Amino acid sequence: MNKAYIFCSDRLGFRNWTESDLPQFAELNSDPEVMEYFPNLLSSNETKEFIDRLQNHFIKHGYNYFATEIIDTGELIGFIGLAYQDYPSKFTPAVDVGWRLKRSAWGKGFASEGAKRCLEFGFEELKLEKLISTCTERNTRSERVMNKIGMSKMGSFKHPKLRKFPKYENCICYQITKKEWLEKKSHD
Repeated sequence: MNKAYIFCSDRLGFRNWTESDLPQFAELNSDPEVMEYFPNLLSSNETKEFIDRLQNHFIKHGYNYFATEIIDTGELIGFIGLAYQDYPSKFTPAVDVGWRLKRSAWGKGFASEGAKRCLEFGFEELKLEKLISTCTERNTRSERVMNKIGMSKMGSFKHPKLRKFPKYENCICYQITKKEWLEKKSHD
């Protein structure tokens, strides 16, 4: 097992980002299908800036949207993790659980498995009291993951960071509290 993993699920390892992740992550961020619910594809330089922000977020908070690998192969499949969000909305400030995986990793349960493990990390290690997750209203795949991991829909909102992109600004927010998570966990 990679010693750089902060934690693992059954099949996935979660770690901070490194410069060597740039080529694979840039390829993922330039895939039109992966980025279908985002205003634009990211260039290699924009991906590098994103990795820099994730690394800085980790330094400040002790977590981020973690680089996520398949343990057996070491293959980077994208990110699954947590990010502090303080943009103005009725659901923030809060810690968000999010994911972005390359197409070859879709349909294998990785997003649900990883997000469940991140809920556990958030509630048990970080001692958070609630977690949210957001996506555009049309992103049914992400919404399905939110349901699978036990989150409840809190409502819709216009994402302030997407105001210049009317096609994407209508978003939904899901939430799970530590109490709800513990209750679900005791029934599993």
